[in-house]
Amino acid sequence: MSIAIRPECPNDPAEVAAIAAVNAAAFDRPSHGDLPAALRATTHYRPAWCFVAVDGEDVVGHVMIGTALLEQPDETVVEIPSLSPLAVAPDRQRQGIGRALVEAAVAAVDADGEPFVVLEGSPAYYSRLGFEDAREHGVTLPLPDWAPREAGRLHPLTHYRRIPGAVTYPAAVQAAFDATETSQ
Repeated sequence: MSIAIRPECPNDPAEVAAIAAVNAAAFDRPSHGDLPAALRATTHYRPAWCFVAVDGEDVVGHVMIGTALLEQPDETVVEIPSLSPLAVAPDRQRQGIGRALVEAAVAAVDADGEPFVVLEGSPAYYSRLGFEDAREHGVTLPLPDWAPREAGRLHPLTHYRRIPGAVTYPAAVQAAFDATETSQ
């Protein structure tokens, strides 16, 4: 296996289609294939924080980190890095590709001096990648009713500082998430 991790090429139609296919397959929902393009269309898209895993010419994984909003107790709102989605082709899962993608994306965010990255995801999986229960850092995320509260995760980075508050998604980002949840 010769997997390479590199920045995504959002202006390459073939790569954009491959990323969509990987996301749709990984989540077993065709609508999830539309999520990366919808997120790229928002002002919260950060191209330097988005990566693909390629095996030769084939895209086998993808990760995006954009921004969400954090409303602090004093009602100050700041942008913070938020990871979503992470997708690996089903036949390539459990080979370390997801880990490599997350590590590359988190390293890029860290290099930009951000204090942390948040996400909604599996506590068991993401704890192995350095993500902790966000509530321990004073941060809450808008989780669905069925998700355990510890699914709100936070990865402290080199320039970590505690910034308590409640995460919300900008309207355009929330609309992209909603579209993938309501369509099949």
